[in-house]
Amino acid sequence: MGQTFAEKILAKKAGVKKTQPGEIVEVAPDVALSHDNTAAIYEIFKRMGGESVFDPGVHAIFLDHAAPAPTTKHAENHHLIRQFVQDQSIPHFYDVGRGICHQVLVEEGLALPGELVLGSDSHTPHAGVMGAFAAGIGRSEMASIWALGNLWLRVPETMKIIVKGQLMEGVTSKDLALHVIGDLGSDGALYMSVEWHGDGVEALSLAERAVLPNMTAEMGAKNSYLPPDQVVFDYLNQRAKRSYEPILPDPDAQYAMVKEYKSAEIEPLIACPHTVDNVKPLSEIAGTHVDQAFLGTCTNGRLEDLAMAAEVLSGRQLAKGTRMIVIPASSEVYKEALLAGYIEVFLSAGAIVESPGCGPCMGNHMGVPAVGEVTISSANRNFRGRMGTKDSEIYLANPKVVAASAVAGEIIHPKDLQ
Repeated sequence: MGQTFAEKILAKKAGVKKTQPGEIVEVAPDVALSHDNTAAIYEIFKRMGGESVFDPGVHAIFLDHAAPAPTTKHAENHHLIRQFVQDQSIPHFYDVGRGICHQVLVEEGLALPGELVLGSDSHTPHAGVMGAFAAGIGRSEMASIWALGNLWLRVPETMKIIVKGQLMEGVTSKDLALHVIGDLGSDGALYMSVEWHGDGVEALSLAERAVLPNMTAEMGAKNSYLPPDQVVFDYLNQRAKRSYEPILPDPDAQYAMVKEYKSAEIEPLIACPHTVDNVKPLSEIAGTHVDQAFLGTCTNGRLEDLAMAAEVLSGRQLAKGTRMIVIPASSEVYKEALLAGYIEVFLSAGAIVESPGCGPCMGNHMGVPAVGEVTISSANRNFRGRMGTKDSEIYLANPKVVAASAVAGEIIHPKDLQ
């Protein structure tokens, strides 16, 4: 009997022939990701008696969650991390301004097919877009990796999602992700490995594919994986930091669940407050007042996302009383958007463009809403208080809808703009 991707890669990393769901294996990650929480992990590491990390080359550390530092406390936190990186001789360090960890990890060629990425962030499954097994872990677990170089994992059951056909015009992979989450629920893939298959997935650009493993975290998935193809290999050609060996699931692999979706049946969708699985058609939510629009995050802050928004905003102005914040996912994206003229479009429309990072996604700075305000966002979460204000509302949508809503001052389909 064949094995799924998760079963095969965890067997390889554990040095055994086969694994099965529920089995506990001890593995060493190829990459251990942490961000601003590195300072908190360091405190745990010291309490464990740790002094030197097991393998400095494994670690990739990013300053992105509160970057640039909005408070003295954050600045001191960053200072401690910079000192730690220097003391431990960690080569892969990305300071303020480089961008969001999940995006930069891919750009820097550190998330590779057939490799194991463990990160102290819940959206670490994002790296599955490269064909890696990427999973979020806790801070104590990361401190253990620092100390010992390995960690035990439970082999997850696997869900296979098959997407057939191409998305209609105006529909994006964000809508596909919301459709699946709305169908399966916020716990629909709890501690599962999710594999994305089908010609509907293969037809997506690399930027659009990345939305799928990123958003799968909102279903409780342990990891999410897209089989790497020539598109991935071409992207990594000048980026990969190491040689790699892709791992594919066996054709006769056994899955705990198989779900099939038709792209042509998917329409623009909105995740309504205050849960990501509270998904409704845009047509039902149209007309909802918007105070703020936010375009960015590791979910939809790539160049294609900015291009979608710029197309909508070109020659238009934001609605009176509505503000828009644009944050490119990385400095690479920012530069490309600048050269393409998108930044000028945003500024001319009245939007604010901030430095690469997470910004208001988790309520740190650069766009925290006021009490009672409504934000439409291209991010991945809309929990109560997620953007820093408990008594505010967050709607999630694709970049085109976010931009159109900023122009209209209410949630609207781009085609309905005058």
